[in-house]
Amino acid sequence: MPLESFLPGFETHDIETAGARIHLATGGSGPPLLLLHGHPQTHLTWHKVAPRLAERFTVVAPDLRGYGDSEKPDGGERHAHYSKRAMAADQVEVMRRLGFERFAVVGQAVSTCWSVEPLRSRRSASEFS
Repeated sequence: MPLESFLPGFETHDIETAGARIHLATGGSGPPLLLLHGHPQTHLTWHKVAPRLAERFTVVAPDLRGYGDSEKPDGGERHAHYSKRAMAADQVEVMRRLGFERFAVVGQAVSTCWSVEPLRSRRSASEFS
């Protein structure tokens, strides 16, 4: 089924980050809003709410590293390539590439909240590096 069936008005993109190629859908206009899915889902988890959110926000809905159509790199030593910091860094880099230094984040599950923990104390993407 084409994306238009699930996320009308959205476009898909693949963005190369330092750690992985991240697949995502974007749509709408307004303040940037990053939607992060939980385990074991994909960006399509948001298909019922993303179009409505896109009426007020620029919605960015990625597949996290290792999920959906995003790249699935090896785990590395001690599974470091899937650490909270590594996965959060992917999302900061995605948002920067889309032109957003500051953005809101919504997580769908507890596992998503853990993956963005490194972002909590940051005021902008530039403070992450």
